[in-house]
Amino acid sequence: MSKPSAFTLASLASGEPEFREVGVGPWAQTHPDEPRPDDPASEQYDPRYDSELLDNGDRRNVLDAFRYWSVEAIRDELDSRGRHLFEVAIENWTHDFNIGSIVRTANAFAAAKVHIVGPHKWNRKGALMTELYQHVEQHPSMQALLDHVKAADEERDDGTSTRIIAIDNVPGAVAIERFEFPERCLLIFGAEGPGLSEKALTCADDVVFISQYGSVRSINAGAAAAVAMHSWIEQHGRSR
Repeated sequence: MSKPSAFTLASLASGEPEFREVGVGPWAQTHPDEPRPDDPASEQYDPRYDSELLDNGDRRNVLDAFRYWSVEAIRDELDSRGRHLFEVAIENWTHDFNIGSIVRTANAFAAAKVHIVGPHKWNRKGALMTELYQHVEQHPSMQALLDHVKAADEERDDGTSTRIIAIDNVPGAVAIERFEFPERCLLIFGAEGPGLSEKALTCADDVVFISQYGSVRSINAGAAAAVAMHSWIEQHGRSR
């Protein structure tokens, strides 16, 4: 067995890294003098709390305000607050591994919905369970998605319609820094590598590209989605 290098020894001797503990332990440990909120006999009874999480602790990737809450309670709370008016669509013709990351970002920015277009099952690993709190729908084709959006527009009685925004760096696209996002819109992202399909680009009302200054042709699809969603947030997002 070879001896560790001087670099490895120095790294181990540094005492790094030290990480802060995320989440909370069992209720009895973190709140020893307080009654459990899942006890119907308690004045502090709250049906949003999950008994299993109260027993074992809550280390999930959720805001501290949602600690010990059930999945259903968190999703209902996000709905009751009112999600933002933008939706996200991702083409999934190539088993794209970025979809989970995009779903996670959509949850972080309170997107109204996420639409996955294509016949494949999507890899949920990158979503880190955030799909449980996010409305996610799947459509077999881009035309099926367009029909869905049109039907939803017709059902609303406020007269608004959804503007379709394709995000891709193709000739004729508008730089995202100069683009004014409509409040109600659908942001469409393509697969890693080939980008958006011709059908998606053709149906879009606007095509927007993310300015780049290095040598690569495109950035990671998950990163592009995060940039685009936050650009919408900068223009329309409500403060919390």
